[in-house]
Amino acid sequence: MNIVPIKKEQHQNLKLAKKRDLSHVANQHIVPVTAREFAQAATSYPITVVKDPDSERYRCVAMLGLEAGENLYYGEEKWNAIYVPQSISLVPFTLGLDPEKEKTLTACIDLDSSFVGEDKDEALFDAEGNETELLKSVHESLGRMYEDEINTENFLKVLQENDLLMELELQLSLNTGENKKLVGLYGIDEKKLQELSDEKVIDFHKRGLFIPIHAMLVSVGQVNRLAQLRNTSDNTAKVSGIQFRPVETK
Repeated sequence: MNIVPIKKEQHQNLKLAKKRDLSHVANQHIVPVTAREFAQAATSYPITVVKDPDSERYRCVAMLGLEAGENLYYGEEKWNAIYVPQSISLVPFTLGLDPEKEKTLTACIDLDSSFVGEDKDEALFDAEGNETELLKSVHESLGRMYEDEINTENFLKVLQENDLLMELELQLSLNTGENKKLVGLYGIDEKKLQELSDEKVIDFHKRGLFIPIHAMLVSVGQVNRLAQLRNTSDNTAKVSGIQFRPVETK
């Protein structure tokens, strides 16, 4: 990857391929999602929370597979879901720090991406050096994503402060007789959610927090979709049973 800030001086002739695929996540089993996306993402993916082992920070992710390196939604001809998480649909664009302006985020592009080049289809700048509608739209999308990420961090903070996160494990039974466990996942503790005080319930409701919370809870059922996608793929190990369970604390 060669991610650089988009600058008119260097990139006036840069173009973007009209046809782009999602091959860059062909081997990813989780992708980041923001709280604003939960309602849509929950119609296709299980949404869980994972902890970054280096920073101990929590992140919200959509599950794309049942083990590392497996993406059951990716096919060379199509993506097996209507909704595509914004973190992967914006590639080859991303937000990054502007080296010329301290602590300022700016739109960046991956120059190594196969979708980028002077011989591609859609220009980022017009002949006068002005941003095209395409690039303006990218700026808007990246700005929205940044706001969404901040709001998601705040959402996770609320879940932690109210002790609403519960460690889960995904138990898999395979037709080979093998049993597997996917660990390091977190979901909403429904019991503690029901025990929230009336004051908290009103506060959560007014802040719109129940929308992503309930979307997360509903999305857990999408593990059945993962099992279905695995069982209709070429993978020889078919799923005969699948279930999220709370991790028992000793």
